[in-house]
Amino acid sequence: MSDRQNSSRTDRPSDGIEGATALPLAYRRLVAKIGSNILGGREGLDLEVMAALVAQLANLRKAGAEVILVTSGAVLAGRRILGDPKERRDLPFRQVLAAVGQSRLMYVYDLLFSWHGVTIAQALLTKRDLSDRQGYLNTRNTLLGLLDLGVVTIVNENDVVATEELEGSAFGDNDTLSALVANLVDADLLVLLTDTEGLYTADPHLDATARLIPRVDRIDVGIEALAGQAGEGGGTGGMATKVQAARLATSAGATVVIASGRQQQVLPRLARGEAIGTLFPPAGTRLESRKRWMLAGLSARGRLVVDGGAAVALQREHRSLLPAGVLSIEGDFQRGDAVTLVGPDGAALGYGIANYGATDIAVIRGRRSDRINALLGYDHGAEVVHRNNFVAI
Repeated sequence: MSDRQNSSRTDRPSDGIEGATALPLAYRRLVAKIGSNILGGREGLDLEVMAALVAQLANLRKAGAEVILVTSGAVLAGRRILGDPKERRDLPFRQVLAAVGQSRLMYVYDLLFSWHGVTIAQALLTKRDLSDRQGYLNTRNTLLGLLDLGVVTIVNENDVVATEELEGSAFGDNDTLSALVANLVDADLLVLLTDTEGLYTADPHLDATARLIPRVDRIDVGIEALAGQAGEGGGTGGMATKVQAARLATSAGATVVIASGRQQQVLPRLARGEAIGTLFPPAGTRLESRKRWMLAGLSARGRLVVDGGAAVALQREHRSLLPAGVLSIEGDFQRGDAVTLVGPDGAALGYGIANYGATDIAVIRGRRSDRINALLGYDHGAEVVHRNNFVAI
C-alpha cells in the first residue's frame, strides 16, 4: 500500500511475528536508521513497508528493548503532497518539501505505532544542537529520559534549517546522524537499513560476481574503497556514508549492522543476535561521555597537522601531542576548543581538546616543550593536546 493509496484505514495490521521476540535479546538498546530507499519512491511513502517496520520496533519495545528510530522520509512525504515539478531541483524547494512532509511523516508514524499501543516522540536535530558540550548533554538527557519512559523517539535532521548553505549546520546524511545518536545514548546496536543486503565486494547492482561481506573487524582503506564502489541510489547517503557511520559508532563501543530493510523480520532477528547483512563489531570499550562528544567531531573548531612520529605516538602509543610534532595549524580556535588532528598525509587521526589557542600553537609548533614559556611568556603545560583529552578514530 503506497502513500497514494487509501491511507484512512483504521484496522490494525497483523504484525505476523507472534513469539518472534520470545527468545532472549542479545542487544537491549537499539538505534535503527531507515533510509528513503526503504520508505518509498518518488511518488511518496510506502505505508505497507512502514507498517511492517513499525510492527517490528513495537514488538521489540514490548519484549523489553529500548528503541530509537532515525528516519528519512520528510522530503518523500512532501513530494507526494506538493508534487515534484521537474524544473524544481534546488535546495530551497527541498526544504519546502521537508517542511510540508515532516508533519505528514510523523502523522503516519503516530498512527502506526498507536496501533501497537506505543507512545512516540519527535526530535529534530542539527549539528548546532550537538556542537557544544551543553547542547550535547541536554540532548542526551532528553533522549535517555524518553527511553526510561518507554517512549520510542523518532529522530530526523531538521532539514528546514540544516543545509549546506547554512555553513556547519548539517550532518549531511542520516547515517551520520544515527551514529551520533547511538553514541549519545550508549546504544548496544546500530542498525542501518538499506536496499541492499549489506556491504559487498563490488556494487551488486552492476556486478553479478559481487559477494556479501558478512563481517568487518577493521575499517581500513580497503573497506572504504569497497564502500565507495557499492553505492546506492535515491537517498542522500550511500554505502560510503554507512561505513563512515559504522566507524564512528564502533569506535564508541557499539555494534553496527548494515542490512536490507526488506529482510523478513530483520530488526527482531538482529536484536536476538542473528547473523544478517554485514556486522561491524565494537572497535573498543565504551568511551566516557566527553570522549564520545569529541569523537563526533561536530565541535571541531580547527585542525592540527602533525608529523609521522606524532601520528604514531597518538594512535599506537597513546601519548600526548607535543609542540615539536605539529607541522601546521588550520582555523582560528581558542584554548579548550576541540580540534581535529590529522597526519602528514591528511588522514584524520582523531579529535582532541587543545591546550593552547591557534595563535600560540603557531608560535611554539616544531619547538621543544621546555621552550614554551620563553616563547609565549607563560605556559599551560608541555602538551598541545594531552593524551587524556584525545580520542582516536
